[in-house]
Amino acid sequence: MSAISIGQAAVLGIVEGITEFLPVSSTGHLKITEGLMDIPVDDASVVGFTAVIQVGAIAAVLVYFFKDIVRIVSAWFRGLRNKEERYHHDYRFAWWVIWATIPIVAVGLAAKPLIEGRLASLWVVAGSLIVGSGLMWAADQMGRHKRGEDDTTFKDAMLVGSSQILALLFPGFSRSGATMSTALILDLDRVAATRLSFFLGIPALTGAGLYELKDAVGAGVGSAPLVVGTAVSFVVAYASIAWLLKFVAKHSFNAFVVYRVAVGLLLFGLLATGTVTA
Repeated sequence: MSAISIGQAAVLGIVEGITEFLPVSSTGHLKITEGLMDIPVDDASVVGFTAVIQVGAIAAVLVYFFKDIVRIVSAWFRGLRNKEERYHHDYRFAWWVIWATIPIVAVGLAAKPLIEGRLASLWVVAGSLIVGSGLMWAADQMGRHKRGEDDTTFKDAMLVGSSQILALLFPGFSRSGATMSTALILDLDRVAATRLSFFLGIPALTGAGLYELKDAVGAGVGSAPLVVGTAVSFVVAYASIAWLLKFVAKHSFNAFVVYRVAVGLLLFGLLATGTVTA
């Protein structure tokens, strides 16, 4: 028997697709959903499954931003061959994404047992949802929203990229929430912060999904649930990306802050009453 059924995989794919790029914590929502469906959140195959279906969401980013990605990657290859091209912002941005991914990869490999062990608790998720909300609210208030995407620097990329570690260590904090909040503190506008979060997430999440694939299959998750979960997450994530970019162009992040606090408090209540187990 697979550790996750096809029906459960579809539900988790929907949750992943909706929440991966919204600043509400996809990991937190997946763990809550798994808890409600009596799926062991700290099981190796389940942890692997959630990492693998993230690839579906990342594929949605690749399709949605295909022209931008081709432009940046092309500039990078041109710069490798031609010195004059190395002053182009796209060439430098490609290198920034690569360098900014190194911190989360290093921490992910070093802290893997801890991440898949004690830090996988739903108590951690509940607390991180609320604490992360405070950071997001403060960042939105502090940020002057005066810098666009073309104004990003190497320092911006490294700080925003490194902030992904918060979500890695504390599920519920939200990778998108951490990166967007950091970008806002650095005075990027909301659209630039959101797009930077997308681009920095591509290598980190793709790498995590491919790395966990062997554990997901080898530990008891069948191929069919993996395919279904990944496909569903792709379709839903594509729609979620389109909606988010339109939303942040005209609204603050306050709605996400309120939602996160409400979910965190609800989760604390469910844990305290024994409705779900940590």
